[in-house]
Amino acid sequence: MRSHGPLPGRGKVLRAVAVAAGAQATSRHDFSGTLRQDQDPGDAKETHRVCSFSHAEQARDVYWLKSNVAWYFSFSRQSCRLFFSEDPIKIVRARGQYLYDENGVEYLDCISNVQHVGHCHPLVTKAAAAQMELLNANSRFLHDNIVHYATRLAATLPPKLSVFYFVNSGSEANDLALRLARQHTQNEDVVVLDHAYHGHLTSLIDISPYKFRKLGRQKEWVHVAPLPDTYRGEFRETHPDPAQAYADTVKEVIDQVHSKGRKVAAFFAESLPSVGGQIIMPYGYCSKVAEYVHAVGGVYVADEVQTGFGRVGSHYWAFQLQGEAFCPDIVTMGKPMGNGHPLACVVTTAEIAKAFTDNGVEYFNTFGGNPVSCAVGLAVLDVIEKENLMANALRVGGHLKELLTELQSRHAMMGDVRGVGLFLGFELVKDQTERTPATEEAAFLLRLRERQICVSTDGPWESVVKFKPPMCFSMVDAERVVGNIDEILADKFPGIRGCSMWGLKHLIQKTKVRRGERFLSNVVSHP
Repeated sequence: MRSHGPLPGRGKVLRAVAVAAGAQATSRHDFSGTLRQDQDPGDAKETHRVCSFSHAEQARDVYWLKSNVAWYFSFSRQSCRLFFSEDPIKIVRARGQYLYDENGVEYLDCISNVQHVGHCHPLVTKAAAAQMELLNANSRFLHDNIVHYATRLAATLPPKLSVFYFVNSGSEANDLALRLARQHTQNEDVVVLDHAYHGHLTSLIDISPYKFRKLGRQKEWVHVAPLPDTYRGEFRETHPDPAQAYADTVKEVIDQVHSKGRKVAAFFAESLPSVGGQIIMPYGYCSKVAEYVHAVGGVYVADEVQTGFGRVGSHYWAFQLQGEAFCPDIVTMGKPMGNGHPLACVVTTAEIAKAFTDNGVEYFNTFGGNPVSCAVGLAVLDVIEKENLMANALRVGGHLKELLTELQSRHAMMGDVRGVGLFLGFELVKDQTERTPATEEAAFLLRLRERQICVSTDGPWESVVKFKPPMCFSMVDAERVVGNIDEILADKFPGIRGCSMWGLKHLIQKTKVRRGERFLSNVVSHP
């Protein structure tokens, strides 16, 4: 790490400024001009221990200090994009749907879809520790865990999806899916949806408009179809058949590909586009697209990295929302699969797997499907089943969506509320007619963090506030979030009448879905 010069009057070089210590140390006058050269810059506690200098020195050097704190934030952004990057939170422990910073402050987590069954779930951590103590070997040795895990997963999928390739991340899974599709079809081109994101590998940046548009390049073998967004897209909620209309746009893209003498290997799409803005595809869209793709010899790849494992509540996989008649040719899964442990998978048909095997290039994965990873994966499946988390996603997600819809009727800025289960989002707009994205207003809602609630935004204009919390999210959590959103909107935009905490309480009582859970502790009685 490069140096940025000595503190005035010190003569020693500050190696780095600890992110978590920055704001607090300045106010407590406990920064030192000399951090040990071997000190971990992320260790805020140790930084506080070795740091102390006089108030006079602190006053003299405050400008230098602030500039170096700013430099450290800038440096960290080069390698990692942080939540709340202007004032990041240092999280030291977590449990369930709650995060705790180094001062013991509790935050409600509406972001972490990776920690699917809850942060640090004891059954998952015990399974990992027990298997780690017994064996963790290269997955090219025989072991029962991988067989048991594949069998359990197969029971949740259509019968034709029967061959499993275990890998370590969603990006790795999508890259392998691309290889499978190309080997099977002997074609190269891929059709993707606008604003899509499928991973950070070079091959996946190439098929992710969310990324490659920022780089100003699009490969000739990549073709982009419109996002089937019935709120903001070309065919909206008033269209008589938006599924057919949007599917026909994919056919038009395929026809253009063939007119250039090229051939389609795959249509690649998230079952519910997330980065695109928490989009719910119109029913029937995927079946029609699959029909068009199959007609030209291509395959349909469903990216379930963010949406699988019961998040939608009614089904185990989001593609199943399209009906029993629809089945992708390849499905990828990741993020929630290991509840934070690196675990992902590609599942496909025997026919596609055979074409991949027959190419003469052996495939193996050193860590994918190792005994510990599979023990973790099995434990996650057990928790989903034993704690009835799919039903919880349906019940709590439905309640959260209903409360947000009530806010929509009272806040003109609430343009759309959409989602299913615990995959939800609401879009802010400057006006209801033109539906102009309210990007700055959505960013303002990130100030929920000041109320110990963590949310984030997404969508092409970052105007969608999204909810993908751990699946143990509760009714009380949902009520707390919506109550605070209402207060922030009403305070920031006083010209728009909020529904008031009393109004929310009345709604909750009216809908009779509280099921005995206590209401928000901070609800005030209506005068």
